[in-house]
Amino acid sequence: MPAATTAAELAAVYRDLHAHPELAFQETRTAAIVADRLRALGYATTTGVGRTGVVGILRNGDGPTALLRADMDALPVRERTGLPYASTARATDGDGETVPVMHACGHDTHVTCLLGAAAELAADRTAWRGTALLVFQPAEETAGGARAMVDDGLYDRFGRPDVVLGQHVAPVPAGLLGLHPGPAFAAADSLTVVLHGKGGHGSRPETTVDPVLMAAATVMRLQGIVSREIAGSATAVVTVGALHAGTRGNVVADHAELRLSVRTFDAHVRDEVLAAVERIVRAEATASAAPREPDITLTESFPAVINDPDACTRTREAFTAGLGPGLVVDPGPVTGSEDVGILATEADAPCVYWLLGGADPQAFAPAKTLEDVVRIAHDLPSNHSPHYAPVLEPTLTTGVDALVCAARAWMPVRP
Repeated sequence: MPAATTAAELAAVYRDLHAHPELAFQETRTAAIVADRLRALGYATTTGVGRTGVVGILRNGDGPTALLRADMDALPVRERTGLPYASTARATDGDGETVPVMHACGHDTHVTCLLGAAAELAADRTAWRGTALLVFQPAEETAGGARAMVDDGLYDRFGRPDVVLGQHVAPVPAGLLGLHPGPAFAAADSLTVVLHGKGGHGSRPETTVDPVLMAAATVMRLQGIVSREIAGSATAVVTVGALHAGTRGNVVADHAELRLSVRTFDAHVRDEVLAAVERIVRAEATASAAPREPDITLTESFPAVINDPDACTRTREAFTAGLGPGLVVDPGPVTGSEDVGILATEADAPCVYWLLGGADPQAFAPAKTLEDVVRIAHDLPSNHSPHYAPVLEPTLTTGVDALVCAARAWMPVRP
């Protein structure tokens, strides 16, 4: 029987993964590390699922199947943490551009914790019965990985789970877990908008149709969707994360590109927001006398993560019994997004997806109230920041323990 992984071993795995991040559908090195470790633990292991995904199966008698999921991909971000194991990696992105790469969202933490849980489950098979289905998923950041694995026959080839379990590290105190029943993570839609103008010399703007001015007006107008068109009782986020236009100060470009991110929890609100985006973009192009209609392309989309309330209650009880009282909080709905819900929906299985605290608990020492905790967390580097890096402990140990407790709760030993 293999031995469980020690905290020092987990930390070494984490540092290695953090120093060698890989973009979506390029996770070949990470996948190889995962596959080697799973095979050494006795898991039946398959690589190349959904292009670069890895599936590990450990059967331990008759019983339910629990799917435990970790995502593997990193982001095109230049790391500025100053850590001795900081990434200096560069890669070619989907647009053919060479970009810096960083684990700015903590997926290295997710992989490390699931590998640790895999070792714990393999080391003590007396504490559970059933099938552990471990899914190391590619391309969460581009909303393509879960769908790619399902379309590659994930459930036809490896069986359907009775529950989908997973976690996401966040800038809340390490040692805590955040679990919210119902709509827990927002749906996400990414759009690319190209506004067409008429280029020319910067000294003769009257001969041009300036797409930069058009883009600026569009960006400002888009900010009114949430504040003026969506009810205060609803939740939506519209972010223009990128604006590209022109090459020189004295040249009026012929087009501008906007990249938008939309987050919603309710399907009706989503439809309202997307319709408003299109209406505003087209109206601003008309107001600027654009020579042609703008191009509006939906590039990424995945649904909200809906945590099953009954399954959350069962899992929360397991956390309390295994980790101790007072360590599970309800963070409310999170406007971040995740494609893990696709794995649950396609399996017709309940989803339980929680937040894993990754921030230094000492940073929260001055907090006297929940409002203080929220304020302190707001000021810390968050996911996708070039400064984001979870503390190794107790983050990794808690993450492993949470996955193991949840898995055992769904694969109990029957008398």
